[in-house]
Amino acid sequence: MKLRFKHQKFQADAAKAVVDVFAGQPYLTPSYMIDRGYEGKTMKGEEFSQISATEEQDFTGWSNHKIVPELSDRLILEHLQKIQRENQIEPSPKLEGRYNLTVEMETGVGKTYTYIKTMYELNRAYGWSKFIVVVPSIAIREGVYKTFQVTEEHFAEEYGKKIRFFIYNSAQLTEIDRFASDSSINVMIINSQAFNARGNDARRIYMKLDEFRSRRPIDIIAKTNPILIIDEPQSVEGKKTKENLKQFNPLLTLRYSATHKSDSIYNMVYRLDAMDAYNKRLVKKIAVKGISESGTTATESYVYLESINLSKAVPTATIQFDCKGKNGVRNVTRTVGERYNLYDNSGYMEEYKQGFVVSKIDGRDDSVEFLNGIKIFAGDVIGKVSEEQLRRIQIRETILSHIQRERELFYKGIKVLSLFFIDEVAKYKQYDETGQPINGIYADMFEEEYNNVINELQIGIGEDDYLKYLKAIPAEKTHAGYFSIDKKGKMIDSKVARRETTTDDVDAYDLIMKNKELLLDRNPNKSPVRFIFSHSALREGWDNPNVFQICTLKQSSSEVRKRQEVGRGLRLCVNENGERMDTNMLGNDVHNVNVLTVIASESYDSFAKGLQSEIAEAVADRPRAVTNELFVGKVIKDNHGNEQVIDSATASAILFELIRNGYIDKKGTLTEQYYIDRTNGEFKVDDDLADFSDSIVEILDSIYDSHSMQPEDARKNNVELHVDEEKMAMPEFKALWSRINYKTVYVVDFDTDELVRNAISSLDKKLRVSKIYFKVVTGAMDQIKSKEELIKGASFVKEEADNYNNTVTASSNVKYDLIGKLVDETKLTRKDIIRILQGIQPSIFNQFKDNPEEFIIKSASLINDEKAAAIIKHISYKVMDDRYGIDVFTENTIKGHLGTNAMKTKKHLYDYIKYDSTNEKRFVMELETNKSVALYIKLPDRFYISTPVGHYNPDWAIAFREEAVKHVYFVAETKGSMNSMQLRLIEEAKIHCAREHFKAISNGEIVYDVVDSFESLWNIVSNN
Repeated sequence: MKLRFKHQKFQADAAKAVVDVFAGQPYLTPSYMIDRGYEGKTMKGEEFSQISATEEQDFTGWSNHKIVPELSDRLILEHLQKIQRENQIEPSPKLEGRYNLTVEMETGVGKTYTYIKTMYELNRAYGWSKFIVVVPSIAIREGVYKTFQVTEEHFAEEYGKKIRFFIYNSAQLTEIDRFASDSSINVMIINSQAFNARGNDARRIYMKLDEFRSRRPIDIIAKTNPILIIDEPQSVEGKKTKENLKQFNPLLTLRYSATHKSDSIYNMVYRLDAMDAYNKRLVKKIAVKGISESGTTATESYVYLESINLSKAVPTATIQFDCKGKNGVRNVTRTVGERYNLYDNSGYMEEYKQGFVVSKIDGRDDSVEFLNGIKIFAGDVIGKVSEEQLRRIQIRETILSHIQRERELFYKGIKVLSLFFIDEVAKYKQYDETGQPINGIYADMFEEEYNNVINELQIGIGEDDYLKYLKAIPAEKTHAGYFSIDKKGKMIDSKVARRETTTDDVDAYDLIMKNKELLLDRNPNKSPVRFIFSHSALREGWDNPNVFQICTLKQSSSEVRKRQEVGRGLRLCVNENGERMDTNMLGNDVHNVNVLTVIASESYDSFAKGLQSEIAEAVADRPRAVTNELFVGKVIKDNHGNEQVIDSATASAILFELIRNGYIDKKGTLTEQYYIDRTNGEFKVDDDLADFSDSIVEILDSIYDSHSMQPEDARKNNVELHVDEEKMAMPEFKALWSRINYKTVYVVDFDTDELVRNAISSLDKKLRVSKIYFKVVTGAMDQIKSKEELIKGASFVKEEADNYNNTVTASSNVKYDLIGKLVDETKLTRKDIIRILQGIQPSIFNQFKDNPEEFIIKSASLINDEKAAAIIKHISYKVMDDRYGIDVFTENTIKGHLGTNAMKTKKHLYDYIKYDSTNEKRFVMELETNKSVALYIKLPDRFYISTPVGHYNPDWAIAFREEAVKHVYFVAETKGSMNSMQLRLIEEAKIHCAREHFKAISNGEIVYDVVDSFESLWNIVSNN
C-alpha cells in the first residue's frame, strides 16, 4: 500500500500564516558562504564570480539570505498582528525575539506534513533553503524522518522539486558538508540530546575534528543561517537548550506543538487545537469502555457484566463468572436471561450460593440485578478481582470492540488495528532454556479470548467474505509485538532515560515505522497482524491511522496523561487504497467511521473526567461564553473576500441575531440548536450579516464547549433494530410491499464483439501498472516464451540481481490464473477474456509480470466500465413468478449507536433507523415530519435487484398518503450530489438497471429516482 496525501485547507492556511509574516522579503537565491578567509561574510552570485581561483577553493556552501533591511521590525509586527486577527488570535504587543513564531496543531492532524509544506512555501516565496528540525527524542525523530519519506513524491508533484533530508549523526560528518554545499532545499533532523547531553560523543558537534578538516560542525551549520523548526518545544526547550540553540545562528525559529507551555508561546500565528480538530472532523471521535471495580458489595463472588443485549423477545446479559471444572476454577462467559442461577451453573461454587440468581435485566440503564439485591452495570466487576482477571477483561473487551468495528468497516475496504500498551515484555514474550520464544501471560490470554470471541460470533447473511477473512487468520498469527531487540534477537524492555517520558530505543521504533504501510495491508497472507503489543514507553513519536482500539495494560501505579495515551490513534483512518477517510471521502459523517475506543482500567466517568480536564487545561485561553467582547476587534470576511474589523455596534447586532435564532442562552452558552444548524450548514443571521456568516461561525467555534468534547460511553446507546409489527400490519405497508417485492431476471442483448473492441481500446489507453521493487538475494527468471503460456497460468520467479531497486516479477511460489480471475471479476466468458488479452498491445500485456495483482484489479475495473456502458444501452428486465418474503426484514440483525448513526423513529418500519451519512439523517428527519408520508422503509441488504455488474440495493421505499399525491409509492436512492459525472460508471449502470426493473414490475404506480434531498423527492412526486 502507498499512503495518499491530500491538499487540506488548514495545512495550507498554517503555512501561509508563516510566509505572510515576511511579506515584502524579495525572492533571493541562497547566498554563497565562505569558510576561511571570509568568515561572517556573504555575497551574491556576481560578487562570487569575481573571486580568484585560489580564493574559490575556500568556499564551502550556501546560506539563507538574511531578511532585507527594508522589512523593519515595525512592519513585520504589523504583518503579524494582521495575521493573528484573521486567525482569531490575540495580537502580540511586540515581536518576541528576531524572529520567533508559534503554530499550535493538535495531535493526529499532520503537524509534520504542515511544516514540510511550510518549508516549500518559504522556499518558493523567498528562496530560503536551509532548515533544521529539532526534536526531543529519537522516537519523534524517527517519526519525522518517516513522514519526509512517505510525502516525498507527493510534494515533488506539487512543487516540482524534492527536499534532501537526513538525520544528524556525529559519525557521518560528510552530511554536514553536503547540507552546506547543496543549494537546493536541505533539511537536517536532529534530536536535542545530540547537542545538549553530556558525554564526549554528544559534544562532538562543538569540537574541532580532524576528520572534519579541523572545523567544528556547529560552525558550518551556523554559517548556513538556517531556519529552525522545533517539534514539541515544551519537551525540547529547557533553559540550557534555549541557550545552545542560539549557536545554530537561526534566521528565524518556528515552533510546532499540540501542547505548548504557556510561558513559551512566541508570536502565535496559527492555532488548531483539540476543539478545532474535533469540530472540523480532522481527528477520530473518542469512545471509552470503562471497567469499574465495585468493592461495596461485601462479597468475594466474582462477577463481570460485559454487556446487555437487546433482543426481539426479552433482553439478555453477557456475564463472566468463576466456574469449577475438572482442572480447577476458571472464568467462563455466558449469555444469560432472567432466573439464571450462577450457583447451579458454576459447578455449585459456594461464593454464588447466596442469592446469585438473575432477577432483572434492564436495557434502559444497562444493569443486572440479582435476588440478593446486588445490582451491577455494564462494565462493572464485583468481588475479588485479581490483576490478572482485570487484564483478561480488558483484553477480551478490546477484541470485542475490534470485531464489532471490523465488521462495520470490512466492506468499506478499511483494515482495523488494535493497540495494547504493556509495561513488561515478559508478560507478552518469554524465552525458554534453549532461547526459543514462548508466549507470556498476555499473549496466552489474548489467544484464548480471541478464539472464544470468534467461536461465539454469529455471522449474518451477506458476511461470507468477512467470515473467509477471519478463517484465514489464526489467533497466533494476528498479534505481534513491537519492542526493542537485544544483540541475540530477543525482545527486551525499553529503557527510559531519567526525566524523559518516552524511550530512545531506535530498533523498537524502526520496526513500527518501517511496517506502517504493511500493517495497513488487508491481505491476510501478507499482513495477518491486527493486534499490536508495544511497550508503554513507546507512547510518543509514532502512530498508525487505522488504530481503532487502544488498551493500556499498565500497572495500577502508573500515571499517564490521557491525551498522550489516546494520541496514538487519533489520526483519521485510510482505506485499502491509502486514501484518507475524511470529509471529502465520507461527507459529514466522518465520525460514523472514525471512532477510537479506549479500553480503560477505570470507570467511564473517571476516564472521561480526566480526559476532559486535560483538554480544558490545553484550551484554557479559550473564551467560555458569547459576549460582545468576543467579537469586537476581530476580522471577518464576506463571501467576496472583503475584510471588516468588527466594531461595538456590529458586535451587538451579531449578539442580537444569535439570541433571536436560539443559538445562545441567557448565560451566553451555545445551544444545541447552534450545533445542529452549524453541522447541517444552516446557520442563520439576517441579510446584513449573511455574507459574513462563515467568519461568525469561526469566531463562535473559539468558545470552549465541554459538552461537544465529551468522550462517548462505548457501552451506552447501542440499539438493535426491530420490525414494528403494527406498521407491518398497516394497509400502506401491505400495498407498498405488494408492488415492490417482485423478483426479475435481466436480459442483455449487446454486441459482444463491440464490447471486446471497446475493452481492448480502454486497456491500451488507460492500463498503467506500477512495478514492484524489493531486494533480491538469489534466483533466476524462467523464460516466458509466449503470451498463451502466461494466460494459462504460467508463474514467474525472481530475477537475479544485486541492486535493491531492480524490478522483479512475481514470486515463483504464487500461481496466477489470469483468465479465471478476470472471469470472476467481470462475469464475461473465458473466450471473451482471452480475446481481449490477445488484442491488447504487447507492452501493455507485459505489465502483468511487473505486478500481477494490480494488473488483474485494474484490468477488471476497466473492462467492467466498458461493460457498464454497454449495459445501459442494451438491458431489459422480465418479471419472475418468485417474490421477496417479509423475512428480508427480520433475518439479518441490524445494530446502530444512538447519536452516532441511529435514531428513534415514528414512521419507519423498524423502531429505529440506522443512517449512513448526515445527508441520510437529514432525509429521515424530513420523512418523519412531513404529513404526506405515511410510512417509509430503509430497505435491508437482502432486498436487491440483480444486475450484470453486481447486486443493487435501493435505499428507500416510501408510501405517501393517497390524498396527498397521485402516485403514492416511491423507491429512492439518496446521493450527496446529483451530478452524474461524479457517479462512477458502474454505479450509474446499476441505477439504470433499477429504472428498468421498476418499469418492468409496475405500470407506472411506482416511481424510482435518485434524489439528494427530500425537497427534490417531493418535486418528483408532486409532478407525477
